[in-house]
Amino acid sequence: MNSIDIDVGGTFTDMVLSYGDQTIIRKVPTTPYDLSVCFSDVIREGAEALGLRMETLLPEIDMIRYSTTIALNRLLERKGPRLGLITTEGHEDTTLLGRGAQWIDGTRVQERRNLSIQKKPDPLIPRELIVGVKERIDSGGRIIRPLNEDDVREKVRYLVGKGARAFVVSLLWGFLNPVHEKRVKEIIRSEYQEFHIGYMPVVLAGQVVGKLGEYERSMAAILDAYLQRSMQIELSTCWDKLRDRGYKRSLSMIQSSGGIAEVFKTAASRTFNSGPVSGLMGAHHVAKSLGFHNVIMADMGGTSFDVGMVVKDSVRSYEFRPVIDRWMVGITMIKTLSIGAGGGSIARLNKLLHNRLEVGPRSAGSLPGPVCFNRGGTEPTVTDADVALGYINPDFYYGGKLVLNKEKAVNAIRDKIAKPMGIEVEEAAAIIRKIVGGNMSSAIMKEVHLRGYSPEEFILFVAGGAGATHVEGFRSDVPKAVIFPFSPVFCAYGSSTMDIMHVYELSRRLTLMEPVTRTLTQEYKAFNSAVESLIENAQRDLAGEGLDAATAKFVLELDMLYGGQFHVKRTLSPLLSLQNENDVRALCDAFDKEFSEAFSPFVVNPDGGVFVESFVLKAIVPTKKASLPKLPLEKSDPAAAQKGTRSVYWADKKDYSTTRIYAFEKLRPGNMLEGPAVVEGEYTTLVVPSSLRFSIDEHGLGILE
Repeated sequence: MNSIDIDVGGTFTDMVLSYGDQTIIRKVPTTPYDLSVCFSDVIREGAEALGLRMETLLPEIDMIRYSTTIALNRLLERKGPRLGLITTEGHEDTTLLGRGAQWIDGTRVQERRNLSIQKKPDPLIPRELIVGVKERIDSGGRIIRPLNEDDVREKVRYLVGKGARAFVVSLLWGFLNPVHEKRVKEIIRSEYQEFHIGYMPVVLAGQVVGKLGEYERSMAAILDAYLQRSMQIELSTCWDKLRDRGYKRSLSMIQSSGGIAEVFKTAASRTFNSGPVSGLMGAHHVAKSLGFHNVIMADMGGTSFDVGMVVKDSVRSYEFRPVIDRWMVGITMIKTLSIGAGGGSIARLNKLLHNRLEVGPRSAGSLPGPVCFNRGGTEPTVTDADVALGYINPDFYYGGKLVLNKEKAVNAIRDKIAKPMGIEVEEAAAIIRKIVGGNMSSAIMKEVHLRGYSPEEFILFVAGGAGATHVEGFRSDVPKAVIFPFSPVFCAYGSSTMDIMHVYELSRRLTLMEPVTRTLTQEYKAFNSAVESLIENAQRDLAGEGLDAATAKFVLELDMLYGGQFHVKRTLSPLLSLQNENDVRALCDAFDKEFSEAFSPFVVNPDGGVFVESFVLKAIVPTKKASLPKLPLEKSDPAAAQKGTRSVYWADKKDYSTTRIYAFEKLRPGNMLEGPAVVEGEYTTLVVPSSLRFSIDEHGLGILE
């Protein structure tokens, strides 16, 4: 299958192009002013590498998959439209009150420690644009107060008069019985029809998140409405350029749930974190093919450092109420951790803390970028430190397409960091590397230890353009690191390994095992009807995308808990329906096993009863995935790959020394080199200190240990 996978990052846009038996990887600078520009640029470079024009290549492509930070960028810029929120009368302040943690949701640890400056985020919808309508549905989905349609029309006109240009409808228990939410939408449509200039989008919260949690459900719908227009413009522009050049298939987006779906059927809120999630899914695919059970995926790009974990061959570790920017939402995301640490992270002296040197989370991005980019940047960054110390070759950065100015990098570090601290430039640059390495190492340790594991049990997969340059700084106690030929574009590669997947959620509480007596339920119909309704939705959506629903695989997960407990454990169900007591017992046993592994066998409590809170159905249509090659091992001597030598600063010696420089693409399977050394690739540079050795295995992968 011919495919294109693109990941738009804060600094670079990455692509993996699979065409016949050829695989092309490319990177271009991200164009934040118009993401369709870098989108087209990277495809054009891929086509040129094949000796083709875009108009010749694109008609031959079967699938384009896309992950992006559009949603987060637009949210941070606060460039969304004025929204109106319609809720149940008496609940107008729900999103303003939030949950107790709203004071600190989305803030950094340093900010949380200073309680005196904590404040709630400015709401995306101010109080004057929130109205309550006369209606009420109870917790059983029964209508106890009919919808007053005249009241709805009056409130809608009020919101339009206040400047609302899109609507969010989030009524109490609307996900259980959507009749009122749907009727409100019909009324808005009758007032402002599609052919009117005043046509406005309407987002129903019950359709965005079909489960319990009024605040989280409302915020997810608000984010969708807030981001819908800007994402539509960005993606429609990309889509139009593809169509103009002959692309005939669909454009798919990576979702934070771990699957992909057609772009115009994807909710904006479900694209958050899509880049790191695609990287983690790629790590999962490679780990299975290599026989690794526990893997840490660490991706250091130009703007952020992302960490994900494969544990016991699984990535089923979820955030059930993730925080997007400053708001908790009710969608389910695969768990990853991102911090502001990348090649573009800015180093500065904090005058309030006696000139303490800090690195990140602010980034220079791609424009203006690090000082050495020569594009007007004035603040020293991690990449400037790498160049100043001799790790990065100024004439071969980005494959020689971007010549760096080492003198400017050195001067910026000297003027902004070294002189005020009273130290030499080399020492200041080494400290910058050490600090950013410590920040990344702490992020990895936090993820590993908080899940109850030890880093010695894992293999480290190194990704991102800056990952190989700094792997020694964040490797910590992980014994072995793997550097891939496609490490600089690992998230784009990850999306090429992902299946088409839609996720459907439904809140419905059911008792599987009675408390005390441990009597198993015989109410199979309630369980089965819930699953059947989700499968029907999935089959309809798959057919709407032109996919064969008969080829889909359905996977059921259940949010389950013991009686008397508050937190749920998402459990993989061994079956899609219940027919007898043996099926119920098998489901309870699966829950007992997963619960005991996640927490402890000593807190398993079947006497409290076993309950289902929510149903989660995954509809998966498998895609063809590339496999790693198996190559014959050659001699260990890497001399044929040596490019020459260069003076490089090594922190353990606190001095420069003449260092061997190797070309990554010329290293052969079986080659082994001892540090200190530097290995240069087209889009990344590997730094091998004296304490480590680097080899190429039978799959062409680099092993650092």
